[in-house]
Amino acid sequence: MLDSAATTDPRVRRTRQMLHDGLAKLLPDKDFDKISVQEIVDAAGLHRATFYDHYPDKLALLECMVGARFNDLLLRRGVKFDTCEGALKAIVQGVCDYLASAPGNNCESRRHLESYMESAVISVVRKMIIEGLQGHKAGGEFSAELVASTASWAIYGAAKEWLQTPDRCPAERIVPQIEQLVSPIFQPFHA
Repeated sequence: MLDSAATTDPRVRRTRQMLHDGLAKLLPDKDFDKISVQEIVDAAGLHRATFYDHYPDKLALLECMVGARFNDLLLRRGVKFDTCEGALKAIVQGVCDYLASAPGNNCESRRHLESYMESAVISVVRKMIIEGLQGHKAGGEFSAELVASTASWAIYGAAKEWLQTPDRCPAERIVPQIEQLVSPIFQPFHA
């Protein structure tokens, strides 16, 4: 993603949203590998040069789109990690729900999209956990960054495993199990 100062400009945010929407329109019907930058800008109603003013390539656009949409889902739900009861569960539920409904979820290029989705979702969860842990002095020898990285990867990995399970159970049943597995990671901050 590009610098956060640029994202405060409403014109930049609007243009990026148009590019995200353009790509999202194409993903259900076409494999990501076969989508061109020209098709994205045509779907967004923008010029090709505008695309390159915001993103170096379509992979950067995809990762930014996934991160923004996942972050928006968590914000709409009011999810904030503050180590209080229910915060971890809400994050796990958000990851499961997002992965189950993510763009390109049913297309053959899913495997190609996974690494970008993984990177974006883990980044959002990691940042949220770091912000939540910053107010806690405890942690012993473990930094908030190390704990957040470990937890965000564990949450994503467990949710991905659930998503790939044939005849998987509903998210509401797996979320408490993932929460139970991940919660010991935060033990140093509960001391």
